[in-house]
Amino acid sequence: MRIPVFVSCPTKLSKTQKDIKELIFKELEKYKLEPRTLGQSDYPIELPLREVFVLAKHCAGGLILGFKQFIANGGIWKPDTNEEKRIDNTVSFPTPWNHLEAGILYSLGLPLLVFKEEGIEGGIFDEGVTEVFVYKMPSLPLNENMKQQLSSIFLRWQGEVRKCYYKR
Repeated sequence: MRIPVFVSCPTKLSKTQKDIKELIFKELEKYKLEPRTLGQSDYPIELPLREVFVLAKHCAGGLILGFKQFIANGGIWKPDTNEEKRIDNTVSFPTPWNHLEAGILYSLGLPLLVFKEEGIEGGIFDEGVTEVFVYKMPSLPLNENMKQQLSSIFLRWQGEVRKCYYKR
């Protein structure tokens, strides 16, 4: 029997992002964890946010995959405030669902594992927002050292997931 874990991940991904997601899902499989994702493994019959909550309540952990979904070439941060700041470089954003789903998972007390692509910031992806460490998204190809690091990360997290699952 596999233990269900909620995966927050966009449905539309680039080829490279799909390959990384596949690599991460293989880690889940290795530890007998079942990825549950709204719109991929589970389909909503009610409003999507309600469905996220219902699905998350049946999971023993949460995996947040912060892939780039929007790229802006500059802008204004906090406009018309005394903290207004012009941004002239490229800024990347994940799907807003990462933040919503992470908040629900966190409020349920589930162990979280968070990965983010280079350039992703804000919300759940900021260091120190929670006690959860935010990991850099793996990049392909993985060398042996990187494979061992990724496996070690999943080994620790799946231990917490199992504790949560068997406590219920």
